[in-house]
Amino acid sequence: MRKKYGRSQRRLAVHRRVRRKVKGSSDRPRMAVFRSLRHFYVQLVDDVMGVTLASASTLKAGDSQGSNIESARGLGKTIASEAKRQNIKSVVFDRGGYIYHGRVKAFAESARENGLRF
Repeated sequence: MRKKYGRSQRRLAVHRRVRRKVKGSSDRPRMAVFRSLRHFYVQLVDDVMGVTLASASTLKAGDSQGSNIESARGLGKTIASEAKRQNIKSVVFDRGGYIYHGRVKAFAESARENGLRF
């Protein structure tokens, strides 16, 4: 019989399962996303060295552009330009256990349109 999880516990279980497989390096960092009810956060992480190469969030006043989905699209553009500035062309996408839908999907598509490969 399967364990019954609440919504947040299920997301964390999925996140732990995915993180066992997904690793980032300096040439292909892990792009980790976190979404709260109000904001969206993203980091480019080198798991080998244990450092964050770049980060962005909608907390900055300039990044908040209307709805949550519009803000996520703007954040995708921001992180793609930051990755280009650091000469990063390809990343491993870690959606953090969230469903690929809504803000997560809008962010990912925007990052792809602006030059990141994953």
